[in-house]
Amino acid sequence: MAVDKGGGGVSGEVANTGTQKTAFFNDPKVRSSVIQAILIAILVYAVWSLISNTATNLSAQGKTFGFGFMQNASGFDVNQSLVEYSRESSFWRVYLVGLLNTLLVAILGIFFATLIGFSIGVARLSKNWIISKAAYCYVEAMRNIPLLLWIFIFYFGVLRLLPGKREPYGVSLDGALGYLSVGGWIAPKPIAGDLLWLTGIAIIIGIIASYFINSWATKRQMATGQQFPKGLTTLGLVVGLPIVVFLLSGLPLSFDYPKLARFGARGGMSVLPEFIALLTALTIYTSAFIAEIVRAGILAINKGQTEASYALGLRAKPTLNLVIIPQALRVIIPPLTNQFLNLTKNSSLAVAIAYPELVSIFAGTALNQSGRETEIIMITMLTYLVLSLLTSSFMNWYNNRMALVER
Repeated sequence: MAVDKGGGGVSGEVANTGTQKTAFFNDPKVRSSVIQAILIAILVYAVWSLISNTATNLSAQGKTFGFGFMQNASGFDVNQSLVEYSRESSFWRVYLVGLLNTLLVAILGIFFATLIGFSIGVARLSKNWIISKAAYCYVEAMRNIPLLLWIFIFYFGVLRLLPGKREPYGVSLDGALGYLSVGGWIAPKPIAGDLLWLTGIAIIIGIIASYFINSWATKRQMATGQQFPKGLTTLGLVVGLPIVVFLLSGLPLSFDYPKLARFGARGGMSVLPEFIALLTALTIYTSAFIAEIVRAGILAINKGQTEASYALGLRAKPTLNLVIIPQALRVIIPPLTNQFLNLTKNSSLAVAIAYPELVSIFAGTALNQSGRETEIIMITMLTYLVLSLLTSSFMNWYNNRMALVER
């Protein structure tokens, strides 16, 4: 029974209610810890079950787990390799060849898809009716057809219709631009001279100097409002400086031009039709999605920004380059990262036309030759995981640099 002892007039029941303890399972912290512990236990059990079942199945088939087989000779040829390779090369070498071929098509695909995607995205917002509708048709046609079909279209429907090796395109130019036939593009092969490294050093110096000059010019413009010719300076450092060094070092670069022989072109370097078809399909397919991302990013910027720029006397092109695009990048970069990841992973579809990338020659041919499916699939999965994480890390770093700095 509550007893009021005077003074504050607070009963004993009310005082006890304020100090009453919460039930154990109603405590949010306890409940959260219990749920996390259960999830961790389930995850550990799942991983242990996966490893245990794999070990049991390998034992039932008389196989052991290990990577010693990677030192064995592969015993098969590869028709495109960026490093020295032969049938006597190890499976590690096969892995390296497949990885470099994957990186080659992924890097080139990202570069061209970004270039085309930005152009098409801006063209979609053009006031010119023909340009806008042409960009719209491009986007709708490219993104609504499966990528695998585009690969087949370019490989079987375009490149297979080129002339034979004995009568290729490019005969009238005497091989100056190479020869294009159903066997691919036999291109002039660059041969580096002794002093070409000086030009490479000049390119690196130009890029680094441009970065610091652009950073300084941006801070200077923010502080004083005065503009610095960053575009011309960058062009001069990145392009002009290497050209000057190249000329002064005695043109240390020559080309091995292909010659047309009885059974086709000889000499030069061969670019496989599978590579051309895969790169073209990946580029146009991904560029359609990038174009929509760019269009959405530009439309996300308040129209008042454009009107304010015009009011300050800026014309359309400076307004787009200096006001709209820098702000739109904060919206564009996150979904753009997903498209870069998709393009890299979609390169594995090259197995359909036998282009020797990672999945085709390592998780395909090398797996069949060695019979070590567990180890090879594990390496392949980890490789794509690492590539995706590296790409995401770089894009996140770039996104943080473009983000608004709030006080």
